[in-house]
Amino acid sequence: MSAKTILYVEDNEFNRKIVRQLLARTSYRLTEATDGEQGVAAAVAAPPDLILMDIQLPKMSGLDATRVLREDARTAAVPIIVITSFALSGDEQKAKAAGATAYLAKPYSPRELLAKIRELVPEA
Repeated sequence: MSAKTILYVEDNEFNRKIVRQLLARTSYRLTEATDGEQGVAAAVAAPPDLILMDIQLPKMSGLDATRVLREDARTAAVPIIVITSFALSGDEQKAKAAGATAYLAKPYSPRELLAKIRELVPEA
């Protein structure tokens, strides 16, 4: 079985580095996009097994990108974990309304993120 692919849509290099290091010790393959439009284009071009979506993104917000991906037949069923550093009340409801499978507020523990990823997409 081939490695499961995770697309991480995040404009902050430091945050991408943390996830890169977290997944380096797993069998997951990580691809990255730095804004919402790039994330949607990457997901549609080669649908991943899971998407990690930041909410605060340049060009297109993570919530808008999630909505677009839910409306596309190629990515409609891909699990999306929405991640936000602005855990305002109502954010989780907004994320779910946009079509997010799960929601995680920063700062989160890398172990918590990995457990959520494995729950939605078990390693090959």
